[in-house]
Amino acid sequence: MAKSDKNRIIISGGGTGGHIFPAISIAQALQKIQPNVELLFVGAEGRMEMQKVPEAGYPIEGLWISGLQRKLSLANLAFPFKVLSSLWKSRKIIKRFKPELAIGVGGYASGPLLQAATWMGIPTLIQEQNSYPGITNKLLAKNVDKICVAYDGLERFFPKEKIIMTGNPVRSVISQAQFDKAAALQHFGLSPDKKVVFVTGGSLGARGINEGIKACLDTFRQNDIQLLWQTGKFYIDEMQQLVTSNDTNFKLMPFVRKMDLAYACADVIVARAGASTISELCFTAQAVILMPSPNVTEDHQTHNAMSLVNKNAALIVKDKDAPQTLSSTIMDLLNNPQKQTDLGKNLKQLAISDAADHIAKEALALIK
Repeated sequence: MAKSDKNRIIISGGGTGGHIFPAISIAQALQKIQPNVELLFVGAEGRMEMQKVPEAGYPIEGLWISGLQRKLSLANLAFPFKVLSSLWKSRKIIKRFKPELAIGVGGYASGPLLQAATWMGIPTLIQEQNSYPGITNKLLAKNVDKICVAYDGLERFFPKEKIIMTGNPVRSVISQAQFDKAAALQHFGLSPDKKVVFVTGGSLGARGINEGIKACLDTFRQNDIQLLWQTGKFYIDEMQQLVTSNDTNFKLMPFVRKMDLAYACADVIVARAGASTISELCFTAQAVILMPSPNVTEDHQTHNAMSLVNKNAALIVKDKDAPQTLSSTIMDLLNNPQKQTDLGKNLKQLAISDAADHIAKEALALIK
């Protein structure tokens, strides 16, 4: 394949913010090392990367691809055609763009694009964010050149000689944040004299977390606890109905844009256990209760959460137990400052600040 006058790199993947934001961080790190690098993203049509990547200033092309449904569904009948279509379009994109490297960050689109790249002799690197890899990266592993990981023990799934421990990229707004609690409380209109619980199920929301917090509201009222609650856009109206004009301690939002401030104002954080979320939480040095999503491939969020729980860096509550146990878990933690300190200290030790730079250097070394 003809060489271009400057390095051209494709970054493929997406589907959730947990894939997109690390991909953008890697792109920014590549530009920092090689300002003239030419980047192209490839995502899945209709997924959030088709909006978020252009907003970050990068071009993107979409593939007609989605995941297999785990239950019987008519949508699965189209899956083989989507795969063939995406492989064919991936080859067209590669022939036209002439990349010297392809990077996969997980998500529907990374499979066809990385598979096509390996067939066409393009150097390839995948970034596995979770402690238990998805099927796409497992299938790609035997053909790619390097595999960047964030957890120990991945040699169970990948060729050991290809694995490089880099950690997960974290948005600079989090990794470089000062976490000024006084400023954070003022931003959200919260009192410095009351304890704060910050709850997040992501931008779309998490039913299990929201149901668990519903069961906590009376306890929070009785103990004068402040609640900053990112409900997700699909649940804001339903959850808002649970709050009265007297609940001045409760701040409900569909989406929190200043996530660094939300983390900073909290005494206890309740969150999902996606790989990117966990990587961000490590920088907060806060007391965290993780509620892994039960609706993900291979239950990888539980594996992620347990990697922290086993290091005394977080607590875990399962969705099915949340209505009965989340309230007492939160209150026990709020009333135990030493436990909060220990969890936060152990969590901070797991933070990796230069993951995106490390991945970018490993990627560029494949070109050189």
